[in-house]
Amino acid sequence: MRLYCATTNAGKLREFCLAVERFGEGRLDVEALAGLAGIPPCEETGATFEENAAQKAVYYSAHAPGPLFADDSGLEVRALGGAPGVVSARFAGEGATDEANNRLLLRKLAGIEDRAAQFVCVIALAERGRLIRTFRGIVEGRIIDEARGPNGFGYDPLFFHEPFGCTFGEASAERKLLVSHRAKALEQMVAYWIARSTA
Repeated sequence: MRLYCATTNAGKLREFCLAVERFGEGRLDVEALAGLAGIPPCEETGATFEENAAQKAVYYSAHAPGPLFADDSGLEVRALGGAPGVVSARFAGEGATDEANNRLLLRKLAGIEDRAAQFVCVIALAERGRLIRTFRGIVEGRIIDEARGPNGFGYDPLFFHEPFGCTFGEASAERKLLVSHRAKALEQMVAYWIARSTA
């Protein structure tokens, strides 16, 4: 069975493929939606991860030859009232780099002791322009004062996960897969789709 994926983020795509390979036990594979770069981008106007993920999945599934999933994910920092939240990828402005977003986050947290944060991922599954279901995953951690580790992407080098004793930027992709918000949402989606397809 094949699921199509709507993302141009190479880091996310790697994590999607790793997770589906692990949780699908060889019964599912993931393929990036062909020609995605040539499709006008979906407007993300939702106020929640669920709304944005659903918008993208429904929109791009109309261009896919089979079921497609899309995600919306980001970082929520307690001391910032849940920011950057749904604007995590563009926290420092449209087209912002990971480094720019990280710098802004650290500026906003300067002098603040409460560094509790969580990564959230919502995956939406759709087919032929119709939403099937959404799946949500969360992992908790805290924001440290300087980036550590060359792995991952986004806010990973600042996100310290206590059970690991290191940042997601220092953890291998395989180790991160054990606990990540994206893996948790994907595990639910894979289990749902296999059960539905074999019922």
